[in-house]
Amino acid sequence: MKRREFITLLGAAAAWPLPARSQETRKTPRIGVLWHAASAEEEAVYLGALREGLADLGYVEGRNIVLENRFPAEKWERFISLAAELVQLKPDLLVAVSRPAAIAAQRATSTIPIVFSVVPDPVGDKLVETLARPGGNITGLSNMALDLSAKRIELLKEMVDGLSRVALLVNAGDPEGARRYIRESQAAANPLGIAIEPVEVRGLGEIPNAFSRIDQLNVNGLVGTADSIFTVERRNIIQLAIERRLPMMMHSRETAQAGAFMSYAPSYVLMLRRTATYVDKILKGAKPADLPVEQPTKFELVINLKTANALGLTVPPTLLVRADEVIE
Repeated sequence: MKRREFITLLGAAAAWPLPARSQETRKTPRIGVLWHAASAEEEAVYLGALREGLADLGYVEGRNIVLENRFPAEKWERFISLAAELVQLKPDLLVAVSRPAAIAAQRATSTIPIVFSVVPDPVGDKLVETLARPGGNITGLSNMALDLSAKRIELLKEMVDGLSRVALLVNAGDPEGARRYIRESQAAANPLGIAIEPVEVRGLGEIPNAFSRIDQLNVNGLVGTADSIFTVERRNIIQLAIERRLPMMMHSRETAQAGAFMSYAPSYVLMLRRTATYVDKILKGAKPADLPVEQPTKFELVINLKTANALGLTVPPTLLVRADEVIE
């Protein structure tokens, strides 16, 4: 073999492993996402927000990131089984949207990084040690839903003259979460002279039964807790409440846009977009234990005037001025 040919061959052999190493370095990250509803269509607003947040950071699904979405349809046993299924895929990271999803993901793995989103009380649920120093393999974003229970009741009383008895929708499929919402709501309502009547909903499709119970309670207001089941069932809740001319305070801008009389909450769309920031940091090497849990700093009051008119209510000017959005 001639010397020049030998050098060329040797150079080619030396260079051969480099593309493989480069390709391995640029491996497409795979993210397991455990939602709460039954399909991508039901999660369209929030799935779109997560995708947009990732795209803002340079991650385009199907090009340089893979999302493995799973939809448990608000069934606790499916949260558990689908979390285990995602872990078996050995993703680079798990995203858990809602309290049940976060609890199921934490139980499924202690090694794969987890980012939760829209979780009311991550410390109380023992998902993290503290908000500032989560510890372990999990961190994320809290919606502070329990803390907002009092404010929602106060706003509804300000709106509804003579408010004295309020039905509180709680998810009986999550008894611990339901117990906390009842406790916080009763503590807020008692000083205002309002009686809280908890109404349990045991699963999807149970809203008509819940309103049959509400019919027997002689309430003049309704509050829906910030449980994911009421996000999915928001249109049924709104329709049945309007039929009964029952003023309702709900838990997200999307519920007010769908026809709820009022909502008071952080932006869940923004929260899902912000979730992408945590995904990016962890993919770049950050540890969940060192990433503080993020809490919202802005809360939106949304009033639906069309629904107010349907209920025969006049919104006080003081509330209209304070509203972040008025739907006409």
